[in-house]
Amino acid sequence: MIPMKEAKPAAKRFYRKRVELFRLIDKIKIWPSRTGVLHGIRSVDKRGDIAIITTHCNETFTVRNSRNSRAARWLRNKWFKSVCPACRVPDWKLEKYASTRFKRHFGSDLSRRAD
Repeated sequence: MIPMKEAKPAAKRFYRKRVELFRLIDKIKIWPSRTGVLHGIRSVDKRGDIAIITTHCNETFTVRNSRNSRAARWLRNKWFKSVCPACRVPDWKLEKYASTRFKRHFGSDLSRRAD
């Protein structure tokens, strides 16, 4: 008889709470729309302090790089109503997102490495 492997719980990841929105989006690749639907991000076109986000369902959003915007707060607090069926965000990504913790004085600040 072959023993069944139990699924490991997703590892907790810690990020700083007040990190810039663009760095957070680049890392998580998820966008909460104003209606509360989570979309998967296909591309982010940065133009200074503004970015154009294209999702997998071909919707585009124009966003500003703000730490206390609606989207930044929703991402940090993990508020959403549903997941976009057209974007088909995989379950592993939602589990990874759910296990992510945001703390004020602890975790990665998602700074850019000097190359």
